[in-house]
Amino acid sequence: MGTIRENIIEQLLQRELDAREISGEVGVSEKEVVAHFDHISRSLSRRGLKLVITPARCFSCGYTFKDRSRHKKPGKCPKCRSEHINPPRFSIKNK
Repeated sequence: MGTIRENIIEQLLQRELDAREISGEVGVSEKEVVAHFDHISRSLSRRGLKLVITPARCFSCGYTFKDRSRHKKPGKCPKCRSEHINPPRFSIKNK
């Protein structure tokens, strides 16, 4: 058992997960998981790895939040204003 960040990295090396799934695996809140992503991304680059983000997507109209820089789930779709959003998913790959 390591630090929270090490545990998040370990989970993401195994499979692609969203923040809620990571939260359940690691035992911390979604908000705390999202807060760790910037640091995780920087530390992975030193190891020759990369945090890969599959962007959030609107269930209603299919809009993809590909230009979004924030790691948390968007509240509403800018196109159709729907709140039914598929959250971003995260994984770790080699550079």
